[in-house]
Amino acid sequence: MTSEEKHELLKSEYLHLQKVIEDFDGRAVTIKAWSISFSLVALVSAFASHAAPILLVASFSALLFWIIESFWKTFQYAYYDRAGDIEEFFRGDKRDLIPLQIGVFWYKRWKSGGMRRLIRIMGWPHVALPHALIFFVGLILFVIVQAKVINI
Repeated sequence: MTSEEKHELLKSEYLHLQKVIEDFDGRAVTIKAWSISFSLVALVSAFASHAAPILLVASFSALLFWIIESFWKTFQYAYYDRAGDIEEFFRGDKRDLIPLQIGVFWYKRWKSGGMRRLIRIMGWPHVALPHALIFFVGLILFVIVQAKVINI
């Protein structure tokens, strides 16, 4: 493979990676929209139907959406190393880079993070909100209802 072909392949790979990374953000917004829609409707339904256990359904659905979005971010961030390597190559900081290696690099990076990275990502405000807020509000409301502080 000539140097020019290699440069062209790496350029195409980089542009593809950038599109994939941006697409993940759009899907994360969809996950947030589903979370808000379902969880808030469940919270309101608990009061409308006078059924406290539905508060737990709302709370735990928000938790599940929070976990899903966090996993989604781990998938997205697994692409960043390869994009960074290609940027280093074009800056001249990295000399030898084999093109068309997205899958290998993605899998290696994603496996290296483990649960510790997932939990750290769950704490990022742009990932945690609104899921965490709805999760805790649902739990707190359930406890308050069970303690007979308020009636639903």
